Amino acid sequence: MILGMSHSSVWSLVTGYCSASLITARSVRVSHGNSAFLKERNLKSSGSESPWSRADISRQPHAGCPGSSGESWSNSTRLHDALGTLVMRLLPEPSAQSLRILFLFIFVMGVTPSPALTAGCPDRCVCDDQLVVQCAGQDLTLFPTDLPLATRQLILSNNRIGELPALQLNYLSDLVYLDCSNNSLTEISESTFGNLRKLAYLDLSFNVLLQIEDRTFGPLSSLVMLRLTDNPGLTDIHPDAFSENMALQVLDVSRNNLTVLNISSLIALPALRSLGLSGNPWRCDCDTEDLCLWVQIEGFKFQDEGQTMCHNPPEVAGQRLAEVGMQLRADCHQGLGYWDYLFFIAIGFVIFSAGTVSAWVMGVLMVLYERYTKRKGETLDSDDEGEDRGGGGGGANTGNGDLNKPSMEV
Repeated sequence: MILGMSHSSVWSLVTGYCSASLITARSVRVSHGNSAFLKERNLKSSGSESPWSRADISRQPHAGCPGSSGESWSNSTRLHDALGTLVMRLLPEPSAQSLRILFLFIFVMGVTPSPALTAGCPDRCVCDDQLVVQCAGQDLTLFPTDLPLATRQLILSNNRIGELPALQLNYLSDLVYLDCSNNSLTEISESTFGNLRKLAYLDLSFNVLLQIEDRTFGPLSSLVMLRLTDNPGLTDIHPDAFSENMALQVLDVSRNNLTVLNISSLIALPALRSLGLSGNPWRCDCDTEDLCLWVQIEGFKFQDEGQTMCHNPPEVAGQRLAEVGMQLRADCHQGLGYWDYLFFIAIGFVIFSAGTVSAWVMGVLMVLYERYTKRKGETLDSDDEGEDRGGGGGGANTGNGDLNKPSMEV
C-alpha cells in the first residue's frame, strides 16, 4: 500500500506518525515524572481542548523526525501534525519497528535518484540529474552501452575508444555536448552523427584521425564549436566537410599534419568567427594562395595567426601565412605557362575547326536551296504554258459548233 502512495501522501503519513510518537513519548515521560500533569493533559484531550492545539507538542525535538533541530515548523507542517494526531486516535499506537521501517523507506525515497536517470547508466560511468553522463578516465575500449536516451552531455575523454558506433550514438537525439577527446578514434563518417541534430559542441582532439570525408559533419545543423586538434595523422580535409554547418562559429584544426586546406566552403559559412590553423606544416605555394590571402585579409578570425607559419618551400619557411599572401598572388599570376599556351592553341584549333565545318554546312544548304527554288520555278512555268494551250483549242470548237446548229442563220 505504501509503494503506491505519492511523495506528498507519504510525507503526510510520516509527519502524523512522528506527531503521534511525540505525544506518546511525552505522555510516558510525564507519567513517570509528574502524574498530576498527566491527568490534567488527559482531561484536556478528552473534550475541553481542541485537537488542533495539540499540534504545538510536535515542536519538541525528537530524533528521526523532520524538523527535529528545534526550529519552528511551517504552517503546512503543523497542519499535517494535527491531522496525524487525529488519525492516531483511531489507529493503534505505532510500534518502534514500524516506525524504523517507515523511516528507512522515506530515506530511500529521498536519496535514490529518479529511475529515468539511473536506469541504463553504463558501468564505470556516473549519471546525474542534469542528464550528464560522465565516463572520463575509465580506460574504456568500447563505446559505453545502456546510455540513458535523454542524455544531453556525454563525456568520454581520456579513454581508449577506437570507434563511435553510429547505431548506438544516434539513439541520443537530445545530445548537445559530446567530448571524445584523447581516445583512439581513427575514422568518422557522415553516418556517425546522422541523428544528432541538436549537437552544439563536439571535441575530437587528441585522436588518430587520418582524414575528414565529404559531409562528415553535414547532419550537425546546430553545431557551434568543433575541435579537431592534435591528430598527428590528419592530412586531408574534404572541401565540403563543413559546407552544411551554417551555425558553426568556432573551428580549430591546429596541430595536425595539414599542408593544404580548401577554403571554398569555409568562406561561405556566415557565422564563422574563429579558425585555428597553427601547428600545421603548411605548404605556401599556389595551391594555398587563397588560404594565405584569406588569413591576410581577415586576420581577426585567426586567433593564432602569429603562430601560423609556412613550412615549405624552403624560401618561405618560417614566414607567417599572412606575410606571403600577396607575394604568392604576384608569383602565381605573373605570366603564362606552358600549359596555358597549350590550352590556348587547343581552343583556337577547336574554334577554327568549328568555323570551317559550319561554313561548309551553310554553303551546302545554300546550294541545295537554290536548286530547289530553280526547279520549282521551272515546274510552275511549264504548268502555265499547258493551261494556255488548252484554253485556245476549246474556244475554236465552241464556235464551230454554234455555226453547225440547224437553228442558226448566217
